[in-house]
Amino acid sequence: MIVKRYTSICILSICTILLSNIVSAKQPNIVLILADDTGYTDLGAFAEQLTGTPVEEQFYETPALDQLTKEGTAFSQAYACPLCSPTRASILTGRYAGKIGYTTATPDMVQTFYNQGMETPEGYLSQDALFWGDTIPGEKALWNGISLQALPAGQPGDTGRDATTLAEVLNENGYRSAFIGKWHLGGHGSKGYQPADQGFEELAYSDAGGSTYFDWQDIWNKSKLRHPKMNQDRLYSGKAGKDTGEEYLTDDLAVRASQFIRSHSKKNPDQPFFLYFCEFALHSPIEAKKEDIKYFEAKSTKGWNRHTNATYAAMAKSMDDSVAAVVDALKATGQLENTLIVFMSDNGGVSWPLNQATLADDTRATSNAPLKGGKAMVYEGGIRVPLFFYWKGEIPSGQWVDRPVDCNDIFPTILDLAGIDPKPFYSSSDEPAIDGRSLTGLIHDHSGGQSSYDRDTFFWHYPFNVIVRNPIDNRSLTPHSAIRKGKFKLIYDWSGRLFLYDIEKDKSELNDLVGKRPAMTKKLFTELNQWLDTNVADRYLPSLHPDYDPAKDERDYPFVDLRKKMLGEAHAIQPKSEHNINNIGR
Repeated sequence: MIVKRYTSICILSICTILLSNIVSAKQPNIVLILADDTGYTDLGAFAEQLTGTPVEEQFYETPALDQLTKEGTAFSQAYACPLCSPTRASILTGRYAGKIGYTTATPDMVQTFYNQGMETPEGYLSQDALFWGDTIPGEKALWNGISLQALPAGQPGDTGRDATTLAEVLNENGYRSAFIGKWHLGGHGSKGYQPADQGFEELAYSDAGGSTYFDWQDIWNKSKLRHPKMNQDRLYSGKAGKDTGEEYLTDDLAVRASQFIRSHSKKNPDQPFFLYFCEFALHSPIEAKKEDIKYFEAKSTKGWNRHTNATYAAMAKSMDDSVAAVVDALKATGQLENTLIVFMSDNGGVSWPLNQATLADDTRATSNAPLKGGKAMVYEGGIRVPLFFYWKGEIPSGQWVDRPVDCNDIFPTILDLAGIDPKPFYSSSDEPAIDGRSLTGLIHDHSGGQSSYDRDTFFWHYPFNVIVRNPIDNRSLTPHSAIRKGKFKLIYDWSGRLFLYDIEKDKSELNDLVGKRPAMTKKLFTELNQWLDTNVADRYLPSLHPDYDPAKDERDYPFVDLRKKMLGEAHAIQPKSEHNINNIGR
C-alpha cells in the first residue's frame, strides 16, 4: 500500500506560509470551476483574444466570466485532454492522465472486471474496462486501447494504488474541501471511489458523463445496480440533495454552491475552504430555459464564428449566471478579496453534429474556429481551452500569458498560491511524481525572465476509433497521440499518418510540415513514442485488429505501422490483448 505524504507536506507548508511573498498571510479560499465541453471561443473574452472580435459583436454572452478574465490572469495556450474524465483525473492528481490509465470517458454501460464480478488478471486493475468503443462500419486496422474507469482510491482492486488528490493535500493543510456537480471518476457508481473517498464533502453530484438539465433528481439518486454482478449493496452514483426549488440544473448547482459559501462563512469564518465546482454545462443534452432560447433565436449576431445554436448559447448564459452567483455569494460574505478563483474547461467544444445518425448540421453544438476540430480530437480545437486565475490584489489584473501550459499544472499552482510548497511532489520515492509545475512564476513574471516554469513539452494520448469525423478527411477518427515541444506539434495517427504544425504561426493547423521538416518529424515522433513506452501501460495502447483485411479498407491511405517502420521491430504495434475481448466486432 502506498503511504500518502502528508506529515512532511504540513511542515513544509507552515514554513512556506511564513516566508512566501506571493500569497497573503491568510490562506485564500479556493473556488475551482471546471466547465464541461466548453470551447475556447465559447467565452467572450477568449474569443476576442483569439479572433479580435469584440464581445458585443459575438453571439454567446458570458459577461461574468469575461469580467473575471479581464480582472485576472488568463492563459492563451492552456491545454486539457481531449475528453473529460482524463482531464479531471489530471487536475486532481497533477499527473498525465495516460500514466494513471485514464484515456477516455465512458457511459455507465461500459463493462469492467469489477462491475462484471470477474477476477482481475495480473497486470490489470479491477476498474479497467474490458472494452469500449463506438460501433464503426468498415475495416479497422487497430483495436482500441482500454481505459481506467475510477481514480485509484486504495481499494482492493487498485493493487496498492491510492491517488493523492488536491483535496486531500489541502485538507491536511487546514482546508475544508467540498465537491459539487459532475464527478465521472468513480467507476460509474462504484463504492469507494466517490468524492468522499478522495477528500471531499459531497454537496450534490453525479458520477456520470452527462445529465439531463430538467428532472434530474431521480436519476442522480438512483441506487439500483446497472451491473448486478457488482460486489456492492447498491449503486453509489450520486445524490441530488435537498430540493432548492430550481427547475434547471445549472441554476440548482449555483444555488448549492452559494449556500455552501454563505454557510461556511457563518460557521467557520477562520477556516479556508476549497470548493470544486464541476459544471455539467455545456455538455449534452443541449437543453436550456425557454425564455433564454427565445432571446438568442432573435439575436442579430447569430451565426458569428459559425455559432448558430440558440439553445447552446442559452446554456452558456446560464453557466455564466452560475459563476456570477458564486461571485455574489463571495461578495456578500466579505470573502471575495481573499478568494482564488480558477476557471478551466475539461476539453474543447463539440464541433461535430450531435446527431451522428444523420450528421445534421443543425444539431452541431458549437464551433471552435479558427482552431481546428473539437472534443475527442488532439487538434487545437479539442485540447486548447479557456483558463484564468483571479485573486484580487494578489493575481495581476488584465494579463494574458502566451505560453503553453497544461491541466496537470493546476494541482501545484493551487498549492503554491495557498502557501503549500508543491516541490515535494515534483520528485518522490514513495509514490509517482506529478508532471505539473506551478504557474505562479508565469503569473508574476509572464515574460519568462525569472519564471520557475520550465515546461516546454506536452503529451496527449487517445487510443480509440471514434465515430466523430476527422476534419482532415471526414472519416471516423482513428487512435491518435500527440506531442508539443516548443512551437512544434506532432500528431501521430496510429493508422499510419503524421502531421507536423508550427503552432505559433499556424494556430489553425492548416500547414502540414512533415515533408518540409523530416528531421523534426522524426525527432518528435521518437520522443513521443519513448514517452508512451515509458509511461503508458500496454493495455492503454492501440493494438492490431485481428480481423483487419487491407483489401477491404476504403481509406485513401494504407495502414502502416509507423512505430515499426521508424523505430524498429521492438516498437511494433502489438496484437490485441486476450483480455480486451468484449463486444468483438465493434
